[in-house]
Amino acid sequence: MVKFGKWLGGGLGWALGGPLGALIGFAVGSVFDSAEISVSRSTIGENIGYNPQTAAGDFAASLLALSAAVMESDGKVLRSELDYVKRFLVVQFGEANAQKLLPVLKDLLARDIPVAEICKQIRLYMPEAQRLQLLQYLFGIAQADGHVDEREEKLIASIASNLGVSQTEYESIRAVYWRDTESDYKILEILPTASDEEVKKAHRKMVMKYHPDRVADLGEAAQKAAHEQFQHIQEAFENIRKTRGFA
Repeated sequence: MVKFGKWLGGGLGWALGGPLGALIGFAVGSVFDSAEISVSRSTIGENIGYNPQTAAGDFAASLLALSAAVMESDGKVLRSELDYVKRFLVVQFGEANAQKLLPVLKDLLARDIPVAEICKQIRLYMPEAQRLQLLQYLFGIAQADGHVDEREEKLIASIASNLGVSQTEYESIRAVYWRDTESDYKILEILPTASDEEVKKAHRKMVMKYHPDRVADLGEAAQKAAHEQFQHIQEAFENIRKTRGFA
């Protein structure tokens, strides 16, 4: 038996009794039974006394449910989106485990995902740094075909709101994927009217906020995504600095 208790059991543990646990549990049951893979009730039960520090499993369960919701939001599931998710799962869990998780995602794609309820549940247990990481990943899915559809953006905005992410934080992440003349300022969570000193202060704040070390416990793929966002922050600051001409 392949033991997924470390991450999947953990995810079901804090979600047990809630919409995420029910949804993921059903999908896992139907898919893993046929694959001769099981997660025992005792393994799940051990995680009921879950502590506030989110484990990689909780992040994985959230990824599967919200990935399916975003992929379905524009009325079509594209190969580019599936490939994006697969690449993430391979880096996060390895090739063999990723191949076993893809049928779970396929099962979820055929179901109605109670997005608001799941997000509110995630919000109770997932720290802010990881919730922001989750939004970056979802935007990555939406942009996998080279374009973020308006319906995808609307759903991700709703997810952000239900996750307790502020409008400013959301716009900072969205600005990476929807570029306009103010994108660099949005990425730094400031207005174009900010002074040079305010720009420098905002840059320092964002560097600390999105440093990859803050999601170190989520695995290599999560750290890679955090590093990419970190680079976007650096690029935004450099663009503003060069335009304004300050040191």
